[in-house]
Amino acid sequence: MTAELVRGQNHPLSQSRLEIRISAGTPVAAAAALSDENGRIHGTEWVAHPGAPVQPGLEVSRQAAADHRLAVDLDAVTEAVHRVSVLLALPAANGGAGPARFGAVAAPFVAVTGLDGTEVASYTITGLDLESAVVALELYRRQGAWKVRAVGQGYAGGLAELFADQGLSEAAQLAAGIDEAVARGLARSVQAPPPRTSEGDRSRQAAAPAVGPDQGAAPQGAPGPVPPAYGGQPAGGQGQGGPQPAYGGATGPHASAGGGPVNYSHPRRQTSAPPPPPAAPPAQPGQPTRPVAGDATGWSMEERLYNQVWGMFEDLARTAAAYRSAVDFAESRMDKELEQALSDPRSRIGGQGDAAREAARARYTQLVDQARASLDRDVAQLVAESEVVEPALPPAFARWDNPCWHAYRVPMEIPMALRLGDLRLPEAESIRIPMLLRLPLERGLWIDSGRTDSLDGSFTDSHDMRRLAMDTAVAHAARLLAVYPAGEFTVHVVDPAGSGAQALAPLTQTGVLAGPPAQGAAGVTEVLARLTQRVDLVQMALRGGAPDALPPGFDTSQQLLIVNDFPHGFDDRAVNQLRYLVDEGPSVGVHLMMVADREESAGYGPLLDPLWRALLRLTPVPDDHLADPWVGHAWTYEPPAVPHGSEVLRTVLTQVAEARRTWNR
Repeated sequence: MTAELVRGQNHPLSQSRLEIRISAGTPVAAAAALSDENGRIHGTEWVAHPGAPVQPGLEVSRQAAADHRLAVDLDAVTEAVHRVSVLLALPAANGGAGPARFGAVAAPFVAVTGLDGTEVASYTITGLDLESAVVALELYRRQGAWKVRAVGQGYAGGLAELFADQGLSEAAQLAAGIDEAVARGLARSVQAPPPRTSEGDRSRQAAAPAVGPDQGAAPQGAPGPVPPAYGGQPAGGQGQGGPQPAYGGATGPHASAGGGPVNYSHPRRQTSAPPPPPAAPPAQPGQPTRPVAGDATGWSMEERLYNQVWGMFEDLARTAAAYRSAVDFAESRMDKELEQALSDPRSRIGGQGDAAREAARARYTQLVDQARASLDRDVAQLVAESEVVEPALPPAFARWDNPCWHAYRVPMEIPMALRLGDLRLPEAESIRIPMLLRLPLERGLWIDSGRTDSLDGSFTDSHDMRRLAMDTAVAHAARLLAVYPAGEFTVHVVDPAGSGAQALAPLTQTGVLAGPPAQGAAGVTEVLARLTQRVDLVQMALRGGAPDALPPGFDTSQQLLIVNDFPHGFDDRAVNQLRYLVDEGPSVGVHLMMVADREESAGYGPLLDPLWRALLRLTPVPDDHLADPWVGHAWTYEPPAVPHGSEVLRTVLTQVAEARRTWNR
């Protein structure tokens, strides 16, 4: 099981040969520094960097990229080395064209894995602002064994300040050498093709940029420090404007165009400061400020609402963490006082001992009551804010029961994000935070159809779970179709046994699918072959620098493949094709949505594990599986629910189908 670390936390390492996988929202230079037991670097030969990528036991990337894999062999590291520090730096801080500080990009995500890809520990580096270089994590010796520690120490002065802090006398010279090596690497790299700006491609110029939590956790999702584990992290940093790849866009930490730098930000990012948020109306004396929808910074109402939602997420996470910390402190204090009372023989009997124990319990109750009062006050303010924010959300951010869907029109621009459900914590059952996922998708989805116990105590059997999982998948697919402009999103379905026909009815009957759901082994083979060929063609075009040299009539829209009832009807070849689509598809606009039972799929063993880890796991019933690496909460995820008996789904999909027919005329 992966250990999702927070700053300062450590975890033992059971393997000596490892990979350090880095995902960032912008190209970064990666390096690794060897140091002694005091954390001092003895010379430039103790640093592996793009100009000198190989050192004993280490190999790093030769150029800046948004996705890195560093090789580490701890057995090959010399005895004098006690620490291996993983370093990240922004090329822009030293004359590049990208962002100059980590606070302006998505929070970097670092994972320690085995050679088979199994994650040992992961860390999302949050809280960075002006820093342009950071010590992400360190591997260190302790009592004859190796451990990993999440560090997250940033330096506004870049690599020169970082190396100087670690005792390297040639810090400035080494930093300059790394800058030069990175510049040479960027000059050799193949750049992503420029965006098409004609009227026919207006949909690719998304409305407005913003910071986002999903550039990364953790979550990976799952939740990780989220993301919560949905692939991203809460309260992520801002992106930097720039061109997007013409076909599919840069969609995730694995996206790249021919190895060149990829811009992960929302298009048309403004470089100046956004206007201030609207002022809240004055509050009555002694009363809290009345909340206002869009009360956050941003260039558009959509961006302000997006930032406000994730501000609410941060506020709830902080206040719940403070409450839990206060309760833990009260319990430990009471235990200590009771232990002291019992350790004194004079207070074990008689009224003195009883009085001491009663006083300890009274102090515990007082502390908990104070913490609960603070929590209730903060939650009440968040509930009031939610009551004004929820009705103001656009369709992409809104629940299916929001009245905005009754005035739905197919959009002309891609929104910043879409809603995948709600998040809540047990300490604050009255507040639901929208779970917003940035677009384009960075990773696929796994809808778990396995049998489980729901949170309300009712047992959901296997048949019900499969139907609920498909209903949830259809709701997600309908939301994606609804928020993209006409002709910019295509959905395929693989349903080998035809078991999902009833749940798929809204998609099939309205005609929004690219074709009828593929059935049988032959149907599975045909669809997977067609999509893998599409990925190959686009990748070859991008790597060859000829993104427009694709076959006539080639569909450049984003592609989503819904796979129902996996693994029935799938052989090893099909599973490998799915893994290929998961790994390579998002970079060229091909995404996967699996509807499967994890336990039933376990028969594939290690073959399936990378597929499971690469997808964002969601459930059709409320489940507290989304981990938040920021403060360590396990958030309860609630899937989007279409109101019982409502025709909103069919109405929206009918408009999507009509707009597509008009677009294709």
